[in-house]
Amino acid sequence: MDHPHPPRHRRPPPLLDLTPDGEFRDATPGADARGASAMDRALARIGGVALLLALAAGGLLLVSLALLFIGLLLPVVVVAGAVGAASLWWRLRRLRRAAAGGTAAASGLRVVVIRPR
Repeated sequence: MDHPHPPRHRRPPPLLDLTPDGEFRDATPGADARGASAMDRALARIGGVALLLALAAGGLLLVSLALLFIGLLLPVVVVAGAVGAASLWWRLRRLRRAAAGGTAAASGLRVVVIRPR
């Protein structure tokens, strides 16, 4: 089988060491705990703090975007509410005038009162 890279660039395949139960075995057990230098521990702590700060900044970004969209939609809601309220006010005004002027039959408004016996 021909490989696209010359032999000097090939890496040996990874060695998978399994126990009889099918669990993976480390090449050097406990190497992480014993081999970690002070620099490794400091970099791990700094990386954890940096990740926490990145998550907090992302959360603040999402909150600020939500506030921006609410701010953009607020004038639309206010104007739509004002138009709806003005429309209802105008229609009620016309109905009151029609009922008070005696032209209820001409305007198509009929009032039915049902009284209990």
